[in-house]
Amino acid sequence: MSAAVRRSGRPSGPSDTRVRILDSARELFSTKGFEQTSMRAVAAAAGVDAALISHYFGSKRGLFLEVVALPVDPEVVLAPLVEAPVEELGATLLRQIATTWDSSAGPAAVAAFRTVMAGGEEAMLREFLLGIVLAPLRERLRGTVDDLDLRLSLVATQVAGLLVVRKVVQVEPLASLPVEDVVRMVGPTVQRYLTGDLRS
Repeated sequence: MSAAVRRSGRPSGPSDTRVRILDSARELFSTKGFEQTSMRAVAAAAGVDAALISHYFGSKRGLFLEVVALPVDPEVVLAPLVEAPVEELGATLLRQIATTWDSSAGPAAVAAFRTVMAGGEEAMLREFLLGIVLAPLRERLRGTVDDLDLRLSLVATQVAGLLVVRKVVQVEPLASLPVEDVVRMVGPTVQRYLTGDLRS
């Protein structure tokens, strides 16, 4: 049966085009990563003009956020990391993330995380954590510490683990702890991963 018959004779519309773009972007982000995926490549895979992607999503970052269905922009949430003292990066990161999880946007963020995990899109989650969420830390610490990739992957274990235990599985008493208590208890570990001696 032809596509025209299946669609009852309706031509492809904006919603179909948008879905094609998102599907193509999801595939490319999962296989090539955020940095190596260009808007032009997504456009070619979706069979559209690159300008149309900008029209719908604004930028590659906007496209990625739409693919993972996040209700907030991590760049906005993590903006304080740009100015925070290096010795407070761990606490600042946790405070911003945990506060977002506890906000009105939290349930949608957790739902997006569940969806990505349930869909077997581990590569997409990895790109999100390392390429988007932890990108400000990479910029702040580039050239100042050894083994930056290892350090960021260790931080990712804390962020993802805290999300799962606090918001997905909801293990008490951690699930109900105030944000500042979480920051006080977990922040030093994240800071050691970022700037401390990993051999001790």
